[in-house]
Amino acid sequence: MIIVPDSSALIALSICDSLWLLERLFGEIKIPAAVFHEVIRPGKPQSQSLRSYCEGKVTAVTVKPIHLEKFKGLGRGELEAIALYLELSAELLLIDDAKARKIARLNHLEVMGSLGVLLLAKQEHLVERISPLIASLNTSNIYLSQRLITQALELAEEK
Repeated sequence: MIIVPDSSALIALSICDSLWLLERLFGEIKIPAAVFHEVIRPGKPQSQSLRSYCEGKVTAVTVKPIHLEKFKGLGRGELEAIALYLELSAELLLIDDAKARKIARLNHLEVMGSLGVLLLAKQEHLVERISPLIASLNTSNIYLSQRLITQALELAEEK
C-alpha cells in the first residue's frame, strides 16, 4: 500500500515518536519534495528526525494546472501531496489540516489524519495506549481540538 503524507501529519507523528508506525501499518511511504522541504526547515519542530526519516522516501511530482484549479487555496506541500497521491494512485493521503482534508474528501480521495494512524495502530496492537501519545502532542505546538481528542480516546476505549 502506498501512502502520501503532508507535513502536518509527519510532524505530529514525529513529535509522539510514532513515525515507525507508518511502514508497519501501510508499507510504502512517498513524500513529496515540497513536504520534505517544509519539515526540514530550520526551526521546524522535529526537523532533524524528519530529515532522517524522509531519506529515500522523497519523490518529485509535478503540480499540473488542473490541480491548482481543483485544489484552490491549499499550500504547496498539500498540493504536491495530492498531486503525488493522484499520480501514484496511492491508497491513502495522510493529512491533518481540516481545510485540506475537506477538499480532498470532496474530491473522493481517501484521507486519514495522525490521530487515525494512532487509532489504527492500537487496533492492530502495535501500541497499547494512544492517550500518552496524544498527551505528548498536547504539550507541543500541534493543535488538536478537544472534540477530536475526546472522539479518538472514546474510539480507543481510553476515556
